[in-house]
Amino acid sequence: MSIKQNASLLFLAAMAMSCVLLSSGSAMGSGFAIIEQSAASAGYAYAGVAAAAQDASTIFFNPAGMALQSGNELQLGAHYIIPKADFKNQGSTTVLTTPLSGGNGGDGGKSAVVPNLFYMHSFSEKWTAGIGFTAPFGLTTEYDDGWVGRYHGLKSKLATLDINPSVAYKINDQWSVGVGVSIQEAKADLSSAIDYGTALVARGLAPPSASQNLDGKTEVDGDDWGVGANVGLIFEPLAGTRVGVHYRSQISHTLEGDANFYTPDAAAAFAQAAGLVNTTATADVTLPDTVSISGYHAFNDRWAILADITWTNWSLLDELRIEFASGADDSVVTLDWDDTWRYSLGGIFKPMEALELRAGVAFDESPIPNDERRTPRIPGADRIWLTLGGGYQFTQLIRLDLAYAHLFIDDPKINKSATGEDTLRGALVGEYDASVDIISASISFQF
Repeated sequence: MSIKQNASLLFLAAMAMSCVLLSSGSAMGSGFAIIEQSAASAGYAYAGVAAAAQDASTIFFNPAGMALQSGNELQLGAHYIIPKADFKNQGSTTVLTTPLSGGNGGDGGKSAVVPNLFYMHSFSEKWTAGIGFTAPFGLTTEYDDGWVGRYHGLKSKLATLDINPSVAYKINDQWSVGVGVSIQEAKADLSSAIDYGTALVARGLAPPSASQNLDGKTEVDGDDWGVGANVGLIFEPLAGTRVGVHYRSQISHTLEGDANFYTPDAAAAFAQAAGLVNTTATADVTLPDTVSISGYHAFNDRWAILADITWTNWSLLDELRIEFASGADDSVVTLDWDDTWRYSLGGIFKPMEALELRAGVAFDESPIPNDERRTPRIPGADRIWLTLGGGYQFTQLIRLDLAYAHLFIDDPKINKSATGEDTLRGALVGEYDASVDIISASISFQF
């Protein structure tokens, strides 16, 4: 296939993938990062991904890995993420100390498809280039309109599209380096109810019976493009033994969009005076940088072991602040997140040349520091991954990879108090029954 034909195929696939990426998201992640970028690596819990250099997905995990491969590869993958987030109210109240009304909200975790596409081309024994289309961050939670935590959040959605052209150079048989540029779009959509009734009661403008009986609603959306980079190094001291180091930079976004307010007639004058009217809005969000250190060792042609440690700079996220052009008070959610570590261990067994079996385990820390800082928009907690997967090389040109992961999540608890920024949102107190299942698949064309 000619370079011109390769480019045409890549362009068509990328356009289709871009449309899907921006309509999808994930939920219940460690923070809201999405590591699900490779079906093959999913089988061993993403252990050793900065050193494995198994296929074209190395563009995301460590571009230096392209230098260890030859020829051309086009890979299309998808990950079906099935989160569960069932909330149980445990005594939530308004600032007036009356019980917050409403149900438990249904399952706040919404299933989503996270696709990815990678293409790489070897120009020589030394130089390889590639491009990746991924969704490295994503979030989707959505609750019933009348649920008890509606003033804290109804719908939360973040979707990203990251276009990552990369190049790799093989210095010698032991050392390889790679670098890439990330051109990233982020889109967000947030909604919540507004307790106008309690606001009026607290100011003596309405009788106590108005509390929670004059609900309004706000919907805010925005988008932005940002630029970052990633760089990686792979050292192979012995044949079949590799160590990889990879850094992916933070990317800053200033999301700009619209804020729409839906207000009952009885609260219209109050909303107008407070600036709670349809307007434009902005929010600054910095998506964190990461550092991964990975190891890969093949004992022989059949057995290999992989390990990985990844640090994520979540302490960048002190708060989520939305500013309104109308002059309304900023909407603030204090996060105070901590940096996190992810530890993973995996194995590969090849019973025959065309078949590869995989398994892995990982511990994935949550950045949420305590129950007071947990929000129903991101009700995450520490997670343990158990994964299984396999790959089959049907021909020299086509390979299929499949994987399944189950994530055990510590029961996340919320203990909000009706003070400060949460005065009118209420004291939301309760516990989640949470877990995640992930089904991953990819097809690779090597030519």
